[in-house]
Amino acid sequence: MRSALTAIAAIVVLAACGTTEAPVTEQAPSAGPTSAAPAPVTVTDGRGKQIKLDGPATRVVALEWAEAEMVAGLGVMPVGVADVKGYGTWDTAVKLDSSVKDVGSRQEPSVDSISALQPDLVIMEVERDSTLVEQLEKIVPVLVTKGSDAADNLKRMRDDVNMIAAAVGKTGEAAKQLTEFDTALADAKQKIAAAGGAGKPFVMADGWKQGSTISVRMFGQGTLVSQIAIQLGLKNAWTGKVDDKWALGTTDVEGLTVLKDPDLRFFYNASDGLDVFADGLAGNAIWKSLPFVEKQQITRLPDGIWTFGGPLSGRQYADALVKAYTG
Repeated sequence: MRSALTAIAAIVVLAACGTTEAPVTEQAPSAGPTSAAPAPVTVTDGRGKQIKLDGPATRVVALEWAEAEMVAGLGVMPVGVADVKGYGTWDTAVKLDSSVKDVGSRQEPSVDSISALQPDLVIMEVERDSTLVEQLEKIVPVLVTKGSDAADNLKRMRDDVNMIAAAVGKTGEAAKQLTEFDTALADAKQKIAAAGGAGKPFVMADGWKQGSTISVRMFGQGTLVSQIAIQLGLKNAWTGKVDDKWALGTTDVEGLTVLKDPDLRFFYNASDGLDVFADGLAGNAIWKSLPFVEKQQITRLPDGIWTFGGPLSGRQYADALVKAYTG
């Protein structure tokens, strides 16, 4: 383990020299204004813990893609991100600079790689292994976000953005970004309504294949993308079992037979290029009999829209919904 990171305050010593001559009444020309030291910052994170910083964080490591997007979107490029390549595939809302270092996987980031970057803040989500938090807190302040809250994911997203903005000294940028997000959703809602889409049912999913078995992950009412779609006047038709935090549930192709509404539109994400719906289910008789398949009301989202992201990803998602209902 690398030695603990320390914040070193610079001390400027002003030396006065004596003289036997009469004091000069004129003041010497100023060398120019001196920069004031940054004010300390205290932020309460998703655990309810106060995180104290000597000033706004400038060297940030983000261990989740949503948080990396939020930090970079606020104008502070992270020095390190977990799974940089994966971020580039799944989240195109904000491009990371080539200087951003990879610090390992999101599941098992490298403490040594993080320490080597000498960050003044690490941002991670609350459900990660508590032992990792304890390890990191020995060397750097750690800001823990909630990441998801099925009870109100739009509010949670706003809270995470504002919390991160306070930690990096970008509260003005956060306010502007969230205002633009609200405006974009209001505009998208009007466009969908004008196209006759208000009140229409939808579902959102992604999927994977293991051997010959295809599993479908359904996005319930409380997911962030579902709440965005509901804000646009649409209705989530999935009523199956989902978890309490992420509002995600798993089914199979047979489980999709409950989706009988002829107006339903099926949205899905396959940014990694593994399209189990277009490819894996192409010859499946049950899949082909579903009303939304028969009516070709299936929309693959543009690659790189992170369905668990921040307001910038949310705007990308809203734009995709508008295109589907107005195109």
